[in-house]
Amino acid sequence: MTGFRPDNPLIVQGDHTLLVEVDSPRYPEARDRLSPFAELVKSPEHIHTYRITPLSIWNACAAGVSPDDIVAALADLAKYPVPEHVTKGVRDHASRYGRLRLVRLAPHSEELALIAADRPLAEEIARQRGVAPLLGERLSPLSFRVDPARRGRLKQALVKTGFPAEDLAGYAAGESLALSLRETTRRGRPFALRDYQLAAAAAFHAGGAEHGGSGVIVLPCGAGKTMVGIAAMAAFQCSTLILTTSVTAVQQWIDELLDKTGLDKEQIGAYHSGAKEVRPVTVATYQILTHRRRGGDFTHLELFDHRDWGLIVYDEVHLLPAPIFQVTAGLQARRRLGLTATLVREDGHEDDVFALIGPKRAEVPWKVLERQGWIAEAACTEIRVEMPEHLRMPYALAEPRLKFRLASENPKKTRLVREILARHPEEPALVIGMYLDQIESIARELGFPVLTGETPQRRRDELFADFRRGRLRVLAVSKVANFAVDLPDAALAVQVSGTFGSRQEEAQRLGRLLRPKPGANQAHFYTLVSRDTVEQEFARERQLFLCEQGYEYRIRDAEELAGESWA
Repeated sequence: MTGFRPDNPLIVQGDHTLLVEVDSPRYPEARDRLSPFAELVKSPEHIHTYRITPLSIWNACAAGVSPDDIVAALADLAKYPVPEHVTKGVRDHASRYGRLRLVRLAPHSEELALIAADRPLAEEIARQRGVAPLLGERLSPLSFRVDPARRGRLKQALVKTGFPAEDLAGYAAGESLALSLRETTRRGRPFALRDYQLAAAAAFHAGGAEHGGSGVIVLPCGAGKTMVGIAAMAAFQCSTLILTTSVTAVQQWIDELLDKTGLDKEQIGAYHSGAKEVRPVTVATYQILTHRRRGGDFTHLELFDHRDWGLIVYDEVHLLPAPIFQVTAGLQARRRLGLTATLVREDGHEDDVFALIGPKRAEVPWKVLERQGWIAEAACTEIRVEMPEHLRMPYALAEPRLKFRLASENPKKTRLVREILARHPEEPALVIGMYLDQIESIARELGFPVLTGETPQRRRDELFADFRRGRLRVLAVSKVANFAVDLPDAALAVQVSGTFGSRQEEAQRLGRLLRPKPGANQAHFYTLVSRDTVEQEFARERQLFLCEQGYEYRIRDAEELAGESWA
C-alpha cells in the first residue's frame, strides 16, 4: 500500500478519531505530541483512542500550537496516509480561533473591545442572536465596545457560534503577596515539586504573558494537583481565593500551604459554614458560596469582591456549580486556574469551562504516572451476587428507580464486605456507598464507624485523623468522601452502591486509593453488584470508563470465590 509505514504507531481515521498502538517504540513520542490537540477518549491495554474536536483544536491554539504543528505530527506518526478532509478540518477549526480578539481599548484602560479579522465576520457575529445583546456600540467596521462585566458571557456565546475569542485583555494584578516554596517542610521532610507539576504550573503561568493566567490542569487523583495550585500562586505572587468542595478539603489546603510555603497562619483564612475569615489567601467551599437567603439571593457571593484577588483557584473544577459559573462569567479580569482529575461533566458543559476558566494547559494520563510510580497501581474487581429469594418478586414489581435501590441495597453484600476485609487484613480500607441506611447498617453489623454528610465536622476531622494515623483501619463513607478528601494510606475500597452509571463518581472513588504506597504500591478497588438487575447495567457503564482509562477490570461471581485468591 502506497504510503504504508508499518513501524509507525498512529492510525488517523476519517471520523477524526486517532488510534495509537501502545506497544510501539514510538508510543511515548506519539502520546506527548497528540496530547496538546487531541482528547484522550480511552486508554485500555493495547490501543489508545484519541479524538480531534473543535474544542481540542482551540485548546491547542490557545496554548500556542499551530495547525502546521498538528498536521505535521499526524503525518509523521501515521501508519497510513492521513485523510485529506481531516487535515482540512484541523486547519478550518484552527483558523476560527483568533479571528475574534478581546483587547483593551488602551494599555491601562478598563474598557474592552472585540475586534474581528474581517468585515463579513464582524457582520455575522453582530447578527447572532446570542451575541448581539452582549456587544456595545460599534467602534469601527471591525470592532465593538464590550462592557467588562460581559466579558465572560460574550466568550461563552462566541464559543457556541464556533468562533471562540482569543482573550488578550489581560488580568488585574491583584494585591501582591510574597509567597515562597520551602525546601524542607515544616514537618521536617525534604520538599520539591515533581517535574510534571513544574511543567503544568509553567504552562499555566506562560512566563506571565497575556495568553497565560487562565486555564485547566488535568491530573489524576493522588498526583498532587494542590501542589500545582501552590506553584501557580508562587509564580504570580498575589492574593488568592481557593474554592473547593468541602470543609475537610478547606483544611487540607490550609495544612498544605502552611507545611510547604512560607505563609503563616495569619495570612490564610477559611471561609465556610463554621468560619468567615477573609485573608490574603482565603480557602472557601462551593457550598457556602451557593447558599441562598430566604428571598432567593446568594448570601456570600460578595466574597469574590471582598479583596483584590490576583488569582482564583477552582479545585475539582468539573464540579463547578451553576451559580459559580455565573459569577465566574463576571470575573474575567482575574486569573483563573481549574484543577481536576477529569474534564468530564455530567451536564456536558465542558465548553463553558473552556470559555470561563480557560483552555486545558496540561494533562498527564493516569497510567503514565502509575508506570512512573507517582500513583499506586490499582486492580479493579466487580463481584456479582444473587438477589435474595425474598426480594426477587418485590424487585420484579418495582418501579425503575426503586429497582435500582433494591438491587443496590442487596443484604447479601454485607457478607461480601466482611470477606473482602478479611482477605486484606492489613490494608487501610474504605467502604463506600450511596444509600445512608445501607452503609450505616453494614458499619453497625461489622463494627466500624461511618461518616456521612450529617456527621458533624469535628467528628469528621477526628475520623479522618484516626484513619490517617492508623488508629482506624476501616471507615464507611457516603458520597461526602467522593471529592477532595486526602486519605493517602487508603489501599482498599469496597463500593457497595453508586450513583447509577456516573463515570465522574467512579473516577473520584478510585482516586481515593491512588496515593503512592510503600512496598508494592498496590491498591484494590472492589464493586459489589446484584446479578441480573439494573444495577449490573449501570455498573457496566462505570466498568467501561475504568477500562478506557487502562485499568485491569475483572468480573467474578461471589458464589465461585470460596477458597480462591481475590488479590
